[in-house]
Amino acid sequence: MPRTTEQPTTITTPPAPLVQGAVDCDPLLQLAYETAPLSGPDALRGAKCPHELALRGIPVVCSACRARRDWLLINHRRNVWVRCRCGSEWLEPEITRKDFDEMLSDPSWTYYPTLERARIALGFDGTFAGLYLE
Repeated sequence: MPRTTEQPTTITTPPAPLVQGAVDCDPLLQLAYETAPLSGPDALRGAKCPHELALRGIPVVCSACRARRDWLLINHRRNVWVRCRCGSEWLEPEITRKDFDEMLSDPSWTYYPTLERARIALGFDGTFAGLYLE
């Protein structure tokens, strides 16, 4: 069927994929790229746990400073790490990802560009060793 001038033609072009080169030349795209939260299997999530943890009835105690509460729980893939205010951190196989998801009760999220910056901002870098912050 021949095309006439009465039939409008619309050309739809797919959006250009976001490549690193395009991000580098546009400052707004660079800012959006840097501040976007990580997603997917390599995303790191953290949750503060101010109360005591008891795993199978045994309370969690920091081996370095003997603290019993005020933890930072870090989830990456299936693993959960416990971090104390003194800077001590260990893998806790008793806490599953399902347990971690149940502990996430705060709907407000703060995103940090790196795990190290999150530790510093939340006070789990060893600065507040021996203190309980409530």
